[in-house]
Amino acid sequence: MEMLVSLLPIILMFVIFYFLLIRPQQKRQKQVREMQTNLQKGDDIVTIGGMHAKVHALDEATIVVITGEGTKLTYDRSSVREVKQS
Repeated sequence: MEMLVSLLPIILMFVIFYFLLIRPQQKRQKQVREMQTNLQKGDDIVTIGGMHAKVHALDEATIVVITGEGTKLTYDRSSVREVKQS
């Protein structure tokens, strides 16, 4: 019983750490994965590097984007930071 009481603060610290740091991060990663999976042709996106473009073509792991000047670039899906709302 005495050993359990001495371990209680450490256990409590791990529980608090999980709910304040780990769980929200996992939720955010899940949202990002879903967003990258649900990309569609014609979506306006922003890449991690800050480039604004429109999705021109999609592949399993890559996307082809077209910039405002008509330049086509190929990126990994994981480089998409957000989909802009029209």
